[in-house]
Amino acid sequence: MNAALPAHIEAASPHVMNTYGRVPIALSHGQGCRVWDINGKQYLDALAGIAVNTLGHNHPKLVPALQDQISKLIHTSNYYHVPNQEVLAAKLIELSGMTNVFFCSTGLEANEAALKLARKFGHDQGIERPEIVVYENAFHGRSIATLSATGNPKVQAGFGPLVEGFIRVPLNDMDALRKATEDNPNVVAVFFEAIQGEGGIHTMHIDYLRQVRALCDERNWLLMIDEVQCGMGRTGKWFAHQWAGIQPDVMPLAKGLGSGVPIGAVVAGPKAAHIFQPGNHGTTFGGNPLAMRAGVETIRIMEEDGLLANAARIGAHLHDELVKALASEIAAGTVCELRGQGLMIGIALSKPCGALVGQCADAGLLISVTADSVVRLLPPLTMTTAEADEVVQILCPLVQQHLAAAP
Repeated sequence: MNAALPAHIEAASPHVMNTYGRVPIALSHGQGCRVWDINGKQYLDALAGIAVNTLGHNHPKLVPALQDQISKLIHTSNYYHVPNQEVLAAKLIELSGMTNVFFCSTGLEANEAALKLARKFGHDQGIERPEIVVYENAFHGRSIATLSATGNPKVQAGFGPLVEGFIRVPLNDMDALRKATEDNPNVVAVFFEAIQGEGGIHTMHIDYLRQVRALCDERNWLLMIDEVQCGMGRTGKWFAHQWAGIQPDVMPLAKGLGSGVPIGAVVAGPKAAHIFQPGNHGTTFGGNPLAMRAGVETIRIMEEDGLLANAARIGAHLHDELVKALASEIAAGTVCELRGQGLMIGIALSKPCGALVGQCADAGLLISVTADSVVRLLPPLTMTTAEADEVVQILCPLVQQHLAAAP
């Protein structure tokens, strides 16, 4: 990096578990789609805290609302009613067409709750060993159960034995789904991301989504769609599955719902809304007043500022400009594919590209690399055309240099 970090930050701390391969940057503040490190260097943020900072940084409408809430109540516990839980739940029901919501604090918790809903759904029907269909390349979290549902052997390694009760199938292959579940009375649910984030920005096809919805109806299974990363307006609709005109029975949410304040939710339709009864599930921090205010204000601001339309428009522009700038590499096959929708874009390269994270940071751009060889762009939904053009101007020459370099 261009500027040195203080020794206590640069050195690996003996007190913090070594669970992240961090870029040697310590950020101090942000404004809109830009952040600054402790040395004053500016970066264009094309990652948004991994699809979390929906409204960017220091949003002039969000910050005063959170300051107001902090001055009143941060946490009370679910022993008591939290009025904004009902406000936020009602809004999520309006946007999704579903019926009930459980609030938690993270995407992992939301996905864990979804798995519990599916199992209890099965047990309530007398199925002793319920099984859930999951997908290759999926990522649902790092608890033992969500790790077991995840389709990445690298992140599973060292944590066996994994939880049983999962049937894994490839994406967008209806024949494979039917074959894997044929004559199996224990199947209770199908669980997937509408667009796989950590798995490499793989998108479920619209026709496939509709076919799976129909199959779940036919066989009385729950359709559970993980919208933790691809939801909350990122694709240009509130939830990515809405491009197919379908509705799930269970929908985990998190990340962008609170614009940086930890929040998770499980939205349920009629088939799943009343599976949990008092004592079946719970949370300490979930649904606290601060998180609920963050969710209410995030959606309000998104609607006022037209951020779904902005995500669709800027996402399409960014995609088109990337295609133009990388046309030679696309023709040569070294850029294999541009995937995703709206402001959730993956650039799949022909070789591993983890080094691009640090190279882009040196050049003033924050990105991530997922699935070893996919550049992932998840900027704030407030991004402008000029900022999208700046992403292309910084990123594409570095991608070209990386691809041209010797293996």
